[in-house]
Amino acid sequence: MNSSQPLEKLTLFYDGACPLCRAEILFLSRRNHDGLLDFIDIQSERYLPEKVGVSCEQALSAMYAQYASGQLIHGISVFPEAYKRAQLPLLAWFFSRKTLQPLFTVGYRFFAKNRHQISKLIGPALLWIVTKKRIRDK
Repeated sequence: MNSSQPLEKLTLFYDGACPLCRAEILFLSRRNHDGLLDFIDIQSERYLPEKVGVSCEQALSAMYAQYASGQLIHGISVFPEAYKRAQLPLLAWFFSRKTLQPLFTVGYRFFAKNRHQISKLIGPALLWIVTKKRIRDK
């Protein structure tokens, strides 16, 4: 999608039991001024695996997102698309670099498998920072 075309709405499916994941979603939601992002906790009633075409188990193993058209993306490719819609062009550019994709993919796979352990270490602090910033911004 080039920059002259309007961006399609993107729904991110995330693990609401993961503090680090929730911190990222709060960060993105604060920047969702154009309403181009929607967020669904895969452990909530809003998540309908049969409608999305991704089982809960699959959604827990990798980040998934779905465009309004129904097209699914997953893994590291979700992040530049989300950052574009959250008006974070530098992060979108950085995460879309083809030369860095193998490194990002390995790092993301490690994170996805270990997100709860990693979240225990840094998730609560990041969630607190994002939550406090959100309160200050109101």
